[in-house]
Amino acid sequence: MFEYCVDPSQLSGLAWLSCYLTTGTHFNFYWSFVTVLMLLAVTAPVALAFGFGGAMAARSHLTPLSLIGKGYIAAVRGVPDIVYFLFFVIALDQGVEWAKHLFVCDDLSQPVWNGSEFKVCAAAKVPLATSSAIWHSAYAFALAVFTFALVFGAFAANVLYGAMQAVPRAQLETAEAYGMTQRQVFRRILVPQMWVYALPGLSNLWLILIKATPLLFLLGIQDIVYWARELGSAKTSGNNPYPHGDWRVFYFLGLLVFYLAFTRVSEIFLSRLTRRLSHGQATLGGEQLRKAGA
Repeated sequence: MFEYCVDPSQLSGLAWLSCYLTTGTHFNFYWSFVTVLMLLAVTAPVALAFGFGGAMAARSHLTPLSLIGKGYIAAVRGVPDIVYFLFFVIALDQGVEWAKHLFVCDDLSQPVWNGSEFKVCAAAKVPLATSSAIWHSAYAFALAVFTFALVFGAFAANVLYGAMQAVPRAQLETAEAYGMTQRQVFRRILVPQMWVYALPGLSNLWLILIKATPLLFLLGIQDIVYWARELGSAKTSGNNPYPHGDWRVFYFLGLLVFYLAFTRVSEIFLSRLTRRLSHGQATLGGEQLRKAGA
């Protein structure tokens, strides 16, 4: 990056370090932090949407819909997350290519699955082999978001379902007595008040989601843990212009600081959000705020 980095063998001290930290691989490492933050920013609302839909289905009066909602919650919560990250992504990827295969491939006589081998025509590949690298990265990122949202959405659904049940029934009955329809009661009374009961559980899910981001490597995405291990490993002086010993401990200490700092910022934000939602609520937190004159 710098002009004096042309010959790293002639450098030492801070000059050597500045060149070492601005190599292309290190920029990949820095970009992986952005990837993790983007994953969290996109996955959180998508998982919350999955959770809200699952909770709505679980409390539905229609038996088939209720069974689907409760089955989704039980199936995901009862199976180790690693199974979904290892199996579901492969199944989803193959399902997308199989569906595309039915429409774009000319020869449908050959089976797509032949034993353990999955093979579709070149035109059915997603993304295409001729696509640029950015499309391959975007597709892998989309699969990661969907998988994370599916898994954490089930836990969010369980939290939201419990929060809906925790809203005092007397408030709902009062709203009905004032002539509100079931839809109005749900939209104006139940949903606004359930968040204060759901936020503690959702806060825990958010922190767990932060800790789960290293699972990106299982989905084919080079995350911060991958690059920390790759860059920190001992490099010989063969073709490497920046030879060094085993520095993994320093890279992983950097990740430790990043995760702890991000967790702390999240806790501060969630604490303030809880305080804001507790105003005027018939909860312990709301009662404490009332007595404090907040």
